[in-house]
Amino acid sequence: MRAIVVPRLGGPEVLTLREVPQPTPEAGEVLVKIKFAGITFGDVYQREGTYRAGKPLLETDSPLPIGGEGAGTVAAVGPGVTHVAVGDTVVYAETLGSYAEYASVAAWRVMKVPAGLLLRDAVSAYSLGLTAHYLAYDTGRLQPGMSCLVHAAAGGVGHLLVQLAKKAGASVIATVGSKEKADFVRSLGADKIILYRDTPFLQEVKSFGDGKGVDVVYDAIGRETIDDSIKATRVRGLCVLYGNTTGMVDTVAPMDLAAAGSIFFTRPRLNHHTRTREEIVKRVDDLFGGLQDGSLKVAVSRVFPLEQAADAHRLLHSRASIGKVLLEAS
Repeated sequence: MRAIVVPRLGGPEVLTLREVPQPTPEAGEVLVKIKFAGITFGDVYQREGTYRAGKPLLETDSPLPIGGEGAGTVAAVGPGVTHVAVGDTVVYAETLGSYAEYASVAAWRVMKVPAGLLLRDAVSAYSLGLTAHYLAYDTGRLQPGMSCLVHAAAGGVGHLLVQLAKKAGASVIATVGSKEKADFVRSLGADKIILYRDTPFLQEVKSFGDGKGVDVVYDAIGRETIDDSIKATRVRGLCVLYGNTTGMVDTVAPMDLAAAGSIFFTRPRLNHHTRTREEIVKRVDDLFGGLQDGSLKVAVSRVFPLEQAADAHRLLHSRASIGKVLLEAS
């Protein structure tokens, strides 16, 4: 089968299309014939070696599989799998190797796509929506009367997080990089939109509401924004760093958190919020239900063929996309 692999760490150019053996599902696994693979910044961190702390690949490591989420049709099931069958349309996340024509996945992670829901929409909303869901409801615990700041609000997680925050009853300030993105996020219900290239976001946040900052800041940008994100958080509020698109945040000084108002700070990850099938199902029911009844909208920026994975990564790096970037494997 065809698959994109990472023979060495580096930029988008290292992504290489190769013929590799097709996997066979073992006990408790499902073989998925991939139709779409989702592109995420987690894939970028895998390709660059962020998750390996920059350590080079050993000969025994190479090549690395890449891609943590996929959607398609069940081609085979291993012993002990009963909740899905050959021919079912499914989606999954948190399993490497989706930039390929087939992938074997632990069955407990595989979710059926409801009839009538487009597969493209299901995979586009899946891991990004799972992330937005835990950020809104578990990490931030948003509720009516609260306020939040969402950086990169037109991005994959961002545009879903804006909608879930509004569903929870919170006021939303959104930062975006262009007028086109501002118009898009405004259509999703954001209460205040900041064009961060034109106006420093901190002063705009401090002029919103009572002028004391927001209850929760969601920062996927990282190095460029984290200092002001902390300062934009109100006294005893929460600053959430969940991405690093401008570089890793290596340190946050405890005294800076104290000086900003006894701020709480966290760096969560999706796999810690999808540890069981029951937890995934709870989140997926909310997401797919919203897509089906129209209360949740997902944007797809562009779909690339599998062999153009490097171009898909370049688009994601450019921060010019609105919504989700996908690969089409078959």
